[in-house]
Amino acid sequence: MTYELFYWPSIQGRGEFVRLALEEAGVDYVDVARGPKGVEKLMAALKEDARPAFAPPFLRVEGMTIGQTAAILMFIGERHGLAPNDPAGRIWTQQLQLTIADLVAEAHETHHPVGASLYYEDQQAEALRRAREFTAQRIPKFLGYFARVLGKQDYLLGQEVTYADLSLFQALEGLEYAFPKATAKELKRHPQLDELRRRVAGRPRIAAYLASDRRIPFNEEGIFRRYPELDI
Repeated sequence: MTYELFYWPSIQGRGEFVRLALEEAGVDYVDVARGPKGVEKLMAALKEDARPAFAPPFLRVEGMTIGQTAAILMFIGERHGLAPNDPAGRIWTQQLQLTIADLVAEAHETHHPVGASLYYEDQQAEALRRAREFTAQRIPKFLGYFARVLGKQDYLLGQEVTYADLSLFQALEGLEYAFPKATAKELKRHPQLDELRRRVAGRPRIAAYLASDRRIPFNEEGIFRRYPELDI
């Protein structure tokens, strides 16, 4: 069984959260848009399904099209051992994932606070104002919450890794890229989060993926963008 992942070929973006789960699960998948005529196939797939996804990323498997990052991860997690077996544990994992999604959305809005269709240069004054609040209040609030959930455990739910841990790893990586000073300050306050990040990065399949050309570097086209003037 091969999964088909549809996401933009030149950025990590929200698709990276799915890639990490697929890599950790060790399942075969095709990153469709990174292949020949990939973007054409992606755009066609958005239109041709009876139950279409709203936007990338989406996953195709066994005749299903699954959109929305959190829903995709819930499917992968429950099928491939990256989520608990009990209903309460599955709901808790999904709750954590949705909280990470909130963090990711707020990070994106630091450089596009007015509108996604406008260039960053068209909204720099608003971006600076938004980033000031994000670095001073929102990063501490989110990371403080996850540090409290993690406590002294190896992973968010205890001893076993879940897709929420992989996503928190990616969020921390992105925050460090985009806001190195603000993130370093918070990780110093919550070293257990940095330990979680290293623990995830050291998992054999994740380590192999991070060292491969399948891992797209961070850049200024994705969710997490490094504009030094915003790292207040």
